[in-house]
Amino acid sequence: MEVNQAKQEHLLALKVMRLTKPTLFTNLPVTCEDRDLPGDLFGQLMREDPSTIKGAETLMLGEMLTLPQNFGNIFLGETFSSYISVHNDSNQVVKDILVKADLQTSSQRLNLSASNSAVAELKPECCIDDVIHHEVKEIGTHILVCAVSYTTQFGEKLYFRKFFKFQVLKPLDVKTKFYNAETDEVFLEAQIQNITTSPMFMEKVSLEPSMMYNVTELNTVVSGDHGESTFGKMSYLQPMDTRQYLYCLKPKPEYAEKAGVIKGVTVIGKLDIVWKTNLGERGRLQTSQLQRMAPGYGDIRLSLEMIPDTVNLEEPFEIICKITNCSERTMDLVLEMCNTRSIHWCGVSGRQLGKLSPGAFLSLPLTLLSSVQGLQSISGLRLTDTFLKRTYEYDDIAQVCVVCPFTSNEC
Repeated sequence: MEVNQAKQEHLLALKVMRLTKPTLFTNLPVTCEDRDLPGDLFGQLMREDPSTIKGAETLMLGEMLTLPQNFGNIFLGETFSSYISVHNDSNQVVKDILVKADLQTSSQRLNLSASNSAVAELKPECCIDDVIHHEVKEIGTHILVCAVSYTTQFGEKLYFRKFFKFQVLKPLDVKTKFYNAETDEVFLEAQIQNITTSPMFMEKVSLEPSMMYNVTELNTVVSGDHGESTFGKMSYLQPMDTRQYLYCLKPKPEYAEKAGVIKGVTVIGKLDIVWKTNLGERGRLQTSQLQRMAPGYGDIRLSLEMIPDTVNLEEPFEIICKITNCSERTMDLVLEMCNTRSIHWCGVSGRQLGKLSPGAFLSLPLTLLSSVQGLQSISGLRLTDTFLKRTYEYDDIAQVCVVCPFTSNEC
C-alpha cells in the first residue's frame, strides 16, 4: 500500500488499516537424529514451545493465531474491508469534520463512506472511526482516496487527502468448452484452476442457464437415495490444481419444437462460483454470459428419435427419424434410400413425404438391416426439395452394434 503524506501540518491525523482475519502461526522445525551431538535437545525445545501442536511438533503449522503483518493480497470476488480512524492530535476543539472515502478503479469511482454528514465537533484526543466494505469486481489497480475536511476554532477551513494504492489479482482461471449433441442438448465443460498460493474450499459451482434452457448438473453420482459429489466430501482445490465440471442443457418444452429459434441461440448462461479460503474468507465470481457457436443445421435437420442399441445380423430392425424444416419457407420433400456396403434399406425409395412448413417436423419410421457384423454406421438417406430442386444427403447418421445371433462357430 502506498501512502502520499500531506505536505501541511494538520490538527487531525488519518490512519487507514485493512481488516483481515488472522493466520495460523508457522514455525520452522529443526530436527536431528538421536545419535547426533544435540541428541534430543531440539525435540525437547519444540515440545516446550507453546506455539507448536502437541504431538505434531515437527509440522510447520502451529496452533496459535497471528495478526497480519502486511497488506496481503486482494483477489477478485472477495470483500475488501478497511478501518478508517481520524484522531485529534491537537489541544483544540475541531468542528464540522467530514470524512469521505472513495474507491477509484480503472472504470469508475465509488463512494464507500457510511455517512456523508459532518460531525459537529471533535475534542482533543478523541477520534472518529468508520469501517467500510466493498466487494471487489474489477482486476487491476485500485486507489482508496480518503479526504478529511474540518474547521479550526478560529474559523479556518482546512482539507487534506491521502491515497492508498493496491492491486486486485485474479484468483481463478476459468475455461469452457461446448459440445452440441445430435439432439438439441448442449453439454458444457467448465475447467476451473486455482491460481492463488493457498488452497480453496469450493462451496458452490453452478450454472445459471438462459431463459430458453433447463440445466442438469452432472457432477454427482447417485447412490441409493443420496447423491455424492464426484470430488468427494471435502471439496478442496489446491494451488494450481484444475477441476472439471460438466452440465447438460436442454431446451424448455415451449422452445424445444421451435427448431429455427433454438438453432440461433448462442447465449447459454453464466457460471456462479463461491469459495472460501484460509479462515473462512468468502469469495464469489460470476462469469459473463457464456456463448457457443450456433450449430449449422442447414435448411433441413435430420435426427434420430429411436434406434436400438444392438441388432442381429441380417435381421430387419426399425429406426425413427425426425425431419425438421429449419428454413423460413415451405418445402415439398422426397425421400431416397441408398444402400451401402453394410446397410440395406427396406421399403420404397423415392417416396413423397409431402409439404413441410417452416419450423414444422415429422417423425418417419424406417426399416433396414445390416449384412456386416460389428459397429456399423447408418448412411445413405437423401432428401430432395422439389420446389427448389435442392438435394440434402445424410451420412453417418448414427451407429449401431450388429451381432450374430448364433454361436461363433456357426457364424
